Amino acid sequence: MLYNKIETIYARDIEGTKKLIEGQFRNPMIEYLKDNDWIWTEKIDGTNIRVIWDGHNITFGGRTERAQIPAHLVNFLNKKFMDSTTEELFEQTFGEKEVVLFGEGYGPKIQNGGEYRDDVSFIMFDVAINGRYQEWDNIKDIAKMFDVDTVPVVIVGNVDKAVEYVKQHPKSNFGTAYMEGLVGRLPVDMYDRKGNRAIVKVKWNDVKELM
Repeated sequence: MLYNKIETIYARDIEGTKKLIEGQFRNPMIEYLKDNDWIWTEKIDGTNIRVIWDGHNITFGGRTERAQIPAHLVNFLNKKFMDSTTEELFEQTFGEKEVVLFGEGYGPKIQNGGEYRDDVSFIMFDVAINGRYQEWDNIKDIAKMFDVDTVPVVIVGNVDKAVEYVKQHPKSNFGTAYMEGLVGRLPVDMYDRKGNRAIVKVKWNDVKELM
């Protein structure tokens, strides 16, 4: 299972500047839900990693099936997940269900990861069980079971609050890096008529165009 693409919150001007148009939402569902409280977590500038349990074995994948994972990150993932204890945890908890832990590999030699930390690591932001994404409280519980970090919750609030926060270009929760942006999800997952989950991103590189 590959991770769903997270939409940018606003539409772009397709005829002139190509910049975001503040207040013009790409998705009518997000516009309808914009005044609700969303859970906004930090967007980490790393490389997308999938830790996959197929009901019998643990494997790793990147954002796509062809993605190459840096060797030093593979070494970390092998040490973290490829042992009998982790396999027993997957089997005991999930049996033959397919489970995918989605996260970012980050640290030195991965994007600007050296500004986050001095060593390579994995930080989890989502989980799917038999193809169904899990809600945030369950994600945190699963991360705790496997002794991995989750991306930090930065704020809880509506869409306008998140946009204004990112406009300040705040520092990351890690190291000396500046925050790449926020990812917002609802406390209770909702889906549109096409089956797309309500999840959005607000990136500094986008909102700085609005200032």
